[in-house]
Amino acid sequence: MDSLNPKDWIKKKKDRREYLSVEVIFKGIESGDRAMLSAGITLIESTNPEHRKDADELLRLCLPLSGNSIRIGVTGVPGVGKSTFIESFGKLLVDQGKKIAVLAIDPSSAISGGSILGDKTRMQHLSAMNEVFIRPSPAGDTLGGVARKTHESIVLCEAAGFNYILVETVGVGQSETAVNSMVDFFLLLMLSGAGDELQGIKKGIMEMADGIVITKADGDNEKPSKQAASQYRNALHLFPPNDNEWQPQVLTCSAIENKGMGEVVELIEDFIELVKQNGFFESNRKNQDKAWFRETLKEMILREYFDNPDFSRMRSRIEEQILNGELTSFQGAELLIKQYLDKHGEV
Repeated sequence: MDSLNPKDWIKKKKDRREYLSVEVIFKGIESGDRAMLSAGITLIESTNPEHRKDADELLRLCLPLSGNSIRIGVTGVPGVGKSTFIESFGKLLVDQGKKIAVLAIDPSSAISGGSILGDKTRMQHLSAMNEVFIRPSPAGDTLGGVARKTHESIVLCEAAGFNYILVETVGVGQSETAVNSMVDFFLLLMLSGAGDELQGIKKGIMEMADGIVITKADGDNEKPSKQAASQYRNALHLFPPNDNEWQPQVLTCSAIENKGMGEVVELIEDFIELVKQNGFFESNRKNQDKAWFRETLKEMILREYFDNPDFSRMRSRIEEQILNGELTSFQGAELLIKQYLDKHGEV
């Protein structure tokens, strides 16, 4: 049989994607088919308005199967070794019989919109495992680099039977709040030997962390890592107690040498056991659902406004007045909303 022309192969693959029904994708996700899981995430990430209805239906079907995983946020400055850590950590979980999904948020160019999406390359051994699903997603224009649809991707991964979901952030200092609002355990990776160990880290990030791990604690860096860990422990004692009754812990590890990784797994297991016993686990999940409802509502309201032709025309006129110095930006925004509501009626 003659091999397909590359253009015909691409067209055939595209046609196959286009004719995948929501029911087919859902059945595939339910059975643990990683190709169907990828297709489902692609659908919910789509910016095509025509795909939104199908994406909503897919989420509706998957929702009853979700909620049975441990969601872990992993963050840290670029160069701290997030991908190396996740590969070593993930392999350890697989050895314990767990199924792992990694949702890795890659930075997007503000100019071209391009994204490296290199996590599968950086996690070569992990990505080859049948028990592991790695999905790099471009951050797009979402503040701080958290992909807009990460929360919905978690639902799909849980429906596919993955019991540990790792959300890796860009680590640029703005995405942590968003990640913390969608995970159960928030892990902050830090480096030693970069001057004052506490310099440059925001108090807010420290307060959110359920665990801090000093990475690359091997060779000549092992002693400085232990010193850095001691400094962080002292700093954490200055913060008020957490609502979850958990005292954040500080550990050191070497993902390359696989040292200290077992302790990280035990730390997370201890945390989950505590918050499930005291009821915080369930209440936190409910509060997160409420927060994401509000975020989704904001997004839908904004889209409704900006897709409305009347609003666009009014906006263009007021933008001209701002550029001509007739209105300030604040006055322009206030006037635009007033004119729009006067014409269409207040909500």
